[in-house]
Amino acid sequence: MATDLQARVLRKLTWRILPFVMLLYFVSFLDRVNVGFAALTMNQDLGLTPTMFGLGGGIFFLGYFLFEVPSNLILHKVGARIWIARVMVTWGLVSAASAFVVGPNSFYTMRFLLGVAEAGFFPGIILYLSQWFPARQRALAAAAFMAAAPLSTAIGSPISGALMQIPTIAGLKDWQWLFIIEAIPAVVLGFCVLKMLTDSPDKANWLAGDEKAWLINTLCEERANRQAEAGHAEGALHALRDPRVWVLALIYFGTSAGLYTLGLWAPLIIRQFGFSSLGTGALNAIPSVIAVVGMVWWARHSDRTGERTWHVVIPCVAAGVGLAFAGIAQTAFEVVLALVVVNVGIGAAKAPLWAMPSMFLSGAGAAAGIAMINAIGNLGGFIGPFAIGWLKSVTGGYAAGLYVVAGSLAVSAMLTLMIGWRGYRAAAVTR
Repeated sequence: MATDLQARVLRKLTWRILPFVMLLYFVSFLDRVNVGFAALTMNQDLGLTPTMFGLGGGIFFLGYFLFEVPSNLILHKVGARIWIARVMVTWGLVSAASAFVVGPNSFYTMRFLLGVAEAGFFPGIILYLSQWFPARQRALAAAAFMAAAPLSTAIGSPISGALMQIPTIAGLKDWQWLFIIEAIPAVVLGFCVLKMLTDSPDKANWLAGDEKAWLINTLCEERANRQAEAGHAEGALHALRDPRVWVLALIYFGTSAGLYTLGLWAPLIIRQFGFSSLGTGALNAIPSVIAVVGMVWWARHSDRTGERTWHVVIPCVAAGVGLAFAGIAQTAFEVVLALVVVNVGIGAAKAPLWAMPSMFLSGAGAAAGIAMINAIGNLGGFIGPFAIGWLKSVTGGYAAGLYVVAGSLAVSAMLTLMIGWRGYRAAAVTR
């Protein structure tokens, strides 16, 4: 009977929450990285060098970093429903305004403001999922949510490529229409959040009485068990001083460097083989389609075995090897093959990694700790794209920058092994 009740609750959680938050992240990620397609003509129009573009592409994460923890603490106080709606509407407006940049300085400014507007979205949803899904289902729930990133690339790349074929209309060029059109869904969905998200299980009118009671009791028991264990961090300041938070942030740094190197530079890397904007979009979609399947299967395997450490290490190593191979690839086929390996590796590492913080964090500590991990980790999204652009200006090719990002993923793998060996509860979901 209990098993039937559990299955019924998890089925309702899965269908009520996951498709909608996936849609939100789909739009979020699209607005973050569509600048990679805009760059196909924007860079020439604005006079942006590879270094300038890399800096502008990455400066998003400086704004993100500065406002991440405050944003997530506000979400913890006021609830996900209101705060996520605010985040989406503001980032949509800023993304649309990016169509009117006129040079490097305004480009840097709008990218920074986009980071400020979006700060708190990703860690807020990760925190939100931890408040709804029991520990044994958490990695799979996170994987389903994060699958929206490669899906955004898979579906969004052909769309972005097609939008880059738009002729000049009303004095606006193709890359300007790209920013405006792809910003509209964020604003619309921001208002939908007010209707669709429920702040906590006790307010879930869409759960039957016995379903609600089972879910609340299960989550409360898990939280009580965590609090009884040594090393548990509940307060915000305690969490921010916890060395595990900082090590996980450094691990996430490497995966973010890889993810946003793909998002911002993959279209330009593919384009160098002479493909059109539409062809570039189609080829850029292939690795992401494969990555979705790989990351969900890998997260399911991690949840089933209860193992986290090697489920992060192996994908990080694979992604690093893929980036190194991309640096020496001589044909479009080899580049796409390398990007498949990188996409699968980075995607597969993220869900098991994000299942780790909830093992030792809860309450305001979870809000602050998860936000800090994401804030520091996402600085990799600044360093990776900037390194690619700067080293391309210096060397004339992409190889050196790709090797640097591959090295950051190797460091992530080593740090994950370290916390596994040190016994930071990275090896099991429950004891």
